[in-house]
Amino acid sequence: MRSYPTNSPQAAARILALTVVADGDIGDAELQWLDRLAVHERLGLARHELLALLDTFCEDLLSSGQLKWADACPVDERTLADLMGEIQDPALRLKLLRLCVELAEVDTRVDDGESFVLVAAVEHWGLHHEMLRSSHQD
Repeated sequence: MRSYPTNSPQAAARILALTVVADGDIGDAELQWLDRLAVHERLGLARHELLALLDTFCEDLLSSGQLKWADACPVDERTLADLMGEIQDPALRLKLLRLCVELAEVDTRVDDGESFVLVAAVEHWGLHHEMLRSSHQD
């Protein structure tokens, strides 16, 4: 698995890529959502860079033998911790979590794999209080 500098646009985009593949399908609705919200720009990437990162992330998963669609998450615990560990900035963590929640809800159903990634982000990044605060504002 490739590594990226801490808090880099690539590290952030890979968290979104993990959310995209977590349900076992890279759906048109998810790709359209990424374009509609210009997520690539929000992360500091060109559109083609975000799409290339999605491709290389899938390649990394396939080459490492981790891409098993029957699992609740396409990566093991250590890899998941490494990916989450590349994001240290509290504001970036919160921004990514919010984007990942929206992304997971695009197809009107949060899959088990997507839920696993979202819960992992909350736990790894210590965003329990932020999630409670968000749920009280709805």
